Amino acid sequence: MKKGRFIQGLVVSLATLGICLPEVVLAATPQLPAVVDIALTDGGVLHGQVVDLQGSGVTGVPVSVKDKDRDVASTTSTADGRFAVQGLKGGVYRVAAGQGQGVYRLWTAKSAPPSAQKNAVVYTQFGTGGGLKMLLANPIVVAGVVATAIAVPVAVANSKPSSP
Repeated sequence: MKKGRFIQGLVVSLATLGICLPEVVLAATPQLPAVVDIALTDGGVLHGQVVDLQGSGVTGVPVSVKDKDRDVASTTSTADGRFAVQGLKGGVYRVAAGQGQGVYRLWTAKSAPPSAQKNAVVYTQFGTGGGLKMLLANPIVVAGVVATAIAVPVAVANSKPSSP
């Protein structure tokens, strides 16, 4: 009887964990980030903003623009999270800011398609929220807390000596 309850608790814990984890974590192949079309302004200037997970601009974040693995340009975000990088040409670049990054297809001002956006937006996990709030926003941490909340009572119940 003890063994059956343990297995039942284990199955419930694993099912709960599977529900809480995002699909990306369980995927067999890593998902590549979507490439976003961005129109550069005259002079090859890329405009963008670094935002936290709540959408607020993040101040003082180092921003780097990379072509393959080579750094092409770098700057730091302003008080409202905005940044501008000059001297870029059309092509595919990776823009990294803090813990976030994005892949962008940059177009010169004259060759950009009508659907191209004017600004790049890079999401980063740190900012004004930080600390415990950021930790509890992580679905893996939440899943671990839920799994522990289920597993500990099951383990305690199974560890009590059975009555004769």
